[in-house]
Amino acid sequence: MDNLRVNSQSSLSDVDDLSRLLDRRPRLNTERKRSFDERSFSEMGIMDSGINSPGGRSGWETPGSSARNSFEPHPMVAEAWDALRRSLVHFRGQPVGTIAAYDHASEEVLNYDQVFVRDFVPSALAFLMNGEPEIVKNFLLMTIQIQGREKRIDRFKLGEGAMPASFKVIHDPIKKTDTVIADFGESAIGRVAPVDSGFWWIILLRAYSKSTGDLSLAETPECQKGMRLILSLCLSEGFDTFPTLLCADGCSMVDRRMGVYGYPIEIQALFFMALRSAMSMLKHDTEGKEFMERISKRLHALSFHMRSYFWLDFQQLNDIYRYKTEEYSHTAVNKFNVIPDSIPEWVFDFMPLRGGYFIGNVSPARMDFRWFALGNCVAILASLATPEQSAAIMDLIEERWEELVGEMPVKICHPAIESHEWRIVTGCDPKNTRWSYHNGGSWPVLLWLLTAACIKTGRPQIARRAIDLAESRLLKDGWPEYYDGKSGRFIGKQARKFQTWSIAGYLVAKMMLEDPSHLGMISLEEDKQTKPVIKRSHSWT
Repeated sequence: MDNLRVNSQSSLSDVDDLSRLLDRRPRLNTERKRSFDERSFSEMGIMDSGINSPGGRSGWETPGSSARNSFEPHPMVAEAWDALRRSLVHFRGQPVGTIAAYDHASEEVLNYDQVFVRDFVPSALAFLMNGEPEIVKNFLLMTIQIQGREKRIDRFKLGEGAMPASFKVIHDPIKKTDTVIADFGESAIGRVAPVDSGFWWIILLRAYSKSTGDLSLAETPECQKGMRLILSLCLSEGFDTFPTLLCADGCSMVDRRMGVYGYPIEIQALFFMALRSAMSMLKHDTEGKEFMERISKRLHALSFHMRSYFWLDFQQLNDIYRYKTEEYSHTAVNKFNVIPDSIPEWVFDFMPLRGGYFIGNVSPARMDFRWFALGNCVAILASLATPEQSAAIMDLIEERWEELVGEMPVKICHPAIESHEWRIVTGCDPKNTRWSYHNGGSWPVLLWLLTAACIKTGRPQIARRAIDLAESRLLKDGWPEYYDGKSGRFIGKQARKFQTWSIAGYLVAKMMLEDPSHLGMISLEEDKQTKPVIKRSHSWT
């Protein structure tokens, strides 16, 4: 589609705007012998450049973080950095992201040669933690430029604030041009727009600002407008009676039909974190104040709703089991008219006396009791979970280690759906068979989120145990995208090798565990204004 392309010659105004943005100099709070901005990218190549990270070490050769450690890094770390750098994507000589996978053994490239917004987040965090922020700045500016273009799927025009799922840079060596082609869902399986992309973009913008001390990027008119457009999409008024976001199946990391339509925990947790992140970065001008007021009201309602209705522990499960139905009044206990007989048998054995979690989905007459790792870890990092709930989530992980971590961290969800339910829920999806891919598969990328949650809750020993498991296999297995099997023992049947976010997720987990101060860029402390009084009772009120 022509409107989704940026050609470095024919679309001169677009490229001039992008080049102008990429040329802006960040103001960093770290001292450097030499920064990215002191050399033009046109003068050097990526692999043989003399760019130095803090401490004077070459950012392209060895991770600068190792210079700050008092012990020898694991041999996998250097291999991981080499693999991560091979995945770099350039636009007009400047790095703007990392491709999804660098698997030359695979015959079908599909869209794994593109830069995905959600996939780039762990890569971005790795570069930030290693003192290399320029690629993150370039990515943020590239995607905000893409957001500003008209987006159509067939004859329907998408919302102005929609962010792309991914983009691809095509180099023409003859014409010496670079073309950017973005995908807003029109090429995706199921043709679903990515709801999570805009949230990850805001979260990453805050991480960049916190890591570098460079507040000027977030304050640019382009980034301020980009945040407002994203917020306009998700704060718009409609027929909703809940503060949660209504979503289609396949709109996030679980990007295929998996029964997560409605109000999935992953989207709600990211929504909450993005709202809080935007609140700290919006300017206090007329437009900014208006959005901050809307955000504040939404956060208050959203935190109460999620902490009350999505939370499940032994006591709450027992209460739901004893629910009456068909209650019609403002004082109803069973507000969503959930039928107790719909509670799956597995959850009674799964729920320990000590522990709890945010369930997968809550909507009228429906509760999805599945555990989803990403949503629960983000809930901890964003302080959507109270300190007590955060501790309970970690208790659950410890109590149900074999089910939720197994032999390769981390299960994307638990349990897998199978047999007749699998046929109905997935539409007989051959990729999402039981204990594979999104249906109970084990995803190494989730290691960084688990590690961050462990550090925030004071449980670093859980993270060390998980990292040890990953180090026993990831490198020799070729950094697979995911693992299959009830315990995550087998390399996924369609898993790509040298999956970039598997590599970056490992690096981020290692760097955070070795230097917990890195957690600050991706963690939010509890907001006292949204702190609820959650009582253990026999109702959801």
